[in-house]
Amino acid sequence: MIIELSVALVAIAFAVLVFFLIKTLQSAKVSLDKVSQTLQEVQKTVDELTYEVKTTVRHANDITADVQGKIQKIDPIVDSVKNLGDVMNELTLTVKQVSVTVIEKFRKSRELKEKADTVSINNNELTPAEERTLSSYKAVNENKSSSKVATVLKTVDTAAAIWQKFRR
Repeated sequence: MIIELSVALVAIAFAVLVFFLIKTLQSAKVSLDKVSQTLQEVQKTVDELTYEVKTTVRHANDITADVQGKIQKIDPIVDSVKNLGDVMNELTLTVKQVSVTVIEKFRKSRELKEKADTVSINNNELTPAEERTLSSYKAVNENKSSSKVATVLKTVDTAAAIWQKFRR
């Protein structure tokens, strides 16, 4: 009878074990179903995002191509502006050199005139040839230097005004 009782007890224990094992497996099945459903939703979302990302990349490529085309069209203009800047720089240097040369000539002319005036004041006893040379020099320089200097100064003023207007 002990054997029968032990077999019955083992059978009951096995039945209880199977009952709880079935409950655990059903709970695991529900959890796996939820995980499967979540994975399907994630896959759907990833597919939608993939489409959006591909569309965005295509638009970015189109924009990049458009910008590159416009930059290529603008390159000659930028080169022209650079060349114009170089020309203006050279023009400024040339005007500066011309003005320095004109000022130097004006100073030399003035110094020679003052020297001639000093010589005529200091040496009242000049030979007729020297007097004629000084007289002709004075006459020529008074007429030429005043008209040339005035013309040069007007030209420099005009060039400076044009340069200032251009810079604005």
